[in-house]
Amino acid sequence: MSTSANPVANPTGSAPRWRRLLPGSLFSRVTLIIVVGLAIAQLLTFAAIRYERNMALRELMMIGIERDIASSVAILDRLPAAERAGWLDRLERRNYRFVLGGNAQGSAPRSEASQQFAAAIVDAMRPFPVVKVGEVAWPPEGLQIEVRLGDGSSVVVHAMRVGMPVSGWVMWLLVGQLLVLAVCAWVAVRLVTRPLAQLSAAADQLGPDLKGRTLAEEGPTEVAHAARAFNAMQQRIAGYMAERVEILAAISHDLQTPITRMRLRTDLMDDTHDREKFRQDLDAMNALVREGVTYARTLHGATEPPLRIDADALFESMVADYEDVGQQVRLDGRAGAPIVSRPNALRRILMNLIDNALKFGSDVTLRVQTDGEGGRLVVSVLDNGPGIPPDELDAVLKPFYRVESSRNRSTGGTGLGLAIAHQLAMAMGAELTLHNRPEGGLEARLALATAPAR
Repeated sequence: MSTSANPVANPTGSAPRWRRLLPGSLFSRVTLIIVVGLAIAQLLTFAAIRYERNMALRELMMIGIERDIASSVAILDRLPAAERAGWLDRLERRNYRFVLGGNAQGSAPRSEASQQFAAAIVDAMRPFPVVKVGEVAWPPEGLQIEVRLGDGSSVVVHAMRVGMPVSGWVMWLLVGQLLVLAVCAWVAVRLVTRPLAQLSAAADQLGPDLKGRTLAEEGPTEVAHAARAFNAMQQRIAGYMAERVEILAAISHDLQTPITRMRLRTDLMDDTHDREKFRQDLDAMNALVREGVTYARTLHGATEPPLRIDADALFESMVADYEDVGQQVRLDGRAGAPIVSRPNALRRILMNLIDNALKFGSDVTLRVQTDGEGGRLVVSVLDNGPGIPPDELDAVLKPFYRVESSRNRSTGGTGLGLAIAHQLAMAMGAELTLHNRPEGGLEARLALATAPAR
């Protein structure tokens, strides 16, 4: 027995095609939906009015046209044969005309409306005999009716149904109405979506420093309530983060005293081997406390103001500093122009990345290049170390996370270097990502806006 699987919509997870054609913003989508809905409503109204007028015109035509045609045929019958041709133009109307002699062309009427139209004319022609009624292809639903006059000559009546005349100003009026409704819809949707845009902008500006702008608590009830809730949320988060930094700072301060006492007691120990081990543990504790406080301060925000700096000079000085202590770091590429950034934060980020690269690799390169499309400066730290498992590339940016399974601080560190660099990058509006190199090793890529000062 075979079973059929239920079809799954969008197996790739992509949106339907019709949804991808919609504009991206809520404002554009709602405006488009309202304007299209109004346009459809206008067209339906126009179609209904046109249909009703067509029906009314047909009724009027069915009532009067057959009498007019019959009266015209009677006039032609009473006129002398020599004078009939001169009266054809006088008797012609918009929906019928007469031709002396000849035969009617076409086949029997097929549509119900044509049959009714032909029957009404034939009934009005009495007592003149109707020889043939034919429906022709042009004009559409046009009729040719051959009538025999009293003297035996024939007259062919070319009759057609005339549609409802529509004045040009009616269409312009409908277009004007649609434009007015579209403008009103645009204003209404703008009033609805503007608070959402302001809320989104305020949320985007709420960075690690927690110094986003305060929303105006005004407008409709729902908007004012959302603004108050957002402002209160900002204040609560800022309070929580400030309290967190104060707690870590207090712990660091309180730990400094026992660490110092323990270091003094270690120096008085006779056993050199144990003394060296205690000293290493105390140094690790001290480094952990310092980096923990540094990480907390990066969460609290960067108070350093952006400055116009010579990025190339900064990179060259950093490489020179590492060379002075006997560590080789190569510099590849140039920024080529000043940038606006936070120099101390940028230096700290790159130092943490370079230190991490030197810890696990022997060949370290600081590569500088400009992203022409995005208008950003990309600074990469490359090494030839073992790299990081792909599923842990994001995790290593979290605090106290170390890839090394031994958890040995002498080789694995405190697990805060990359986390501090990541937090500082977010605070200065940059993006820090990690990538394994195809040839082996790790690439720490920092992308920041160039934004040259004027």
